[in-house]
Amino acid sequence: MSDRSSPNRILLAVGGGIAAYKSAILCSRLAQSGLHVRTMMTSSATEFLGPATLAALSGQPVGLDRFDESRHPLGPHIELVREIDLMVIAPATANLIAKLAQGIADDLVSTAYLQNTAPVLIAPAMSDAMWSKPSVKRNVAQLRDDGCHVVGPESGWLSCRVKGEGRMSEPDTILEAARKILSASDRR
Repeated sequence: MSDRSSPNRILLAVGGGIAAYKSAILCSRLAQSGLHVRTMMTSSATEFLGPATLAALSGQPVGLDRFDESRHPLGPHIELVREIDLMVIAPATANLIAKLAQGIADDLVSTAYLQNTAPVLIAPAMSDAMWSKPSVKRNVAQLRDDGCHVVGPESGWLSCRVKGEGRMSEPDTILEAARKILSASDRR
């Protein structure tokens, strides 16, 4: 838990889906609202969004690799989650959700998730076909049972050029969900 006189500390973890562009907007909105934001990305996320964008918006280096001894001697999965108040995973792809639900730690984001002790907010994003799969529903239910907060997904135009459920919630919706979680944590 953070000192109430200091801004809340958020770790924004970006998964590899087309909705990653919304994560840049989310990062900016989090920072503009007075939160201290650190970021990390899966390797596939870098195919959709450049790390330089998140670094500029957060004012902090972006975690990209589980092994970065030069900046994180203890490992970024330990140092980036240390003393955070909330971990936000947006977008959370079907693959990332499955790894988190099953405890698989094969990249920085999934390893950091297992190391983290702060509340977690997950914003799923995927095609409507993926979102409707029973395995995805089970994995999301498992994450909820594990104490994660989930926002979305919403219905709307998807990158697969159809309308359906699976669209990542808008940055302002995720920001509002984050504020509610932080507010509830501050009251404890």
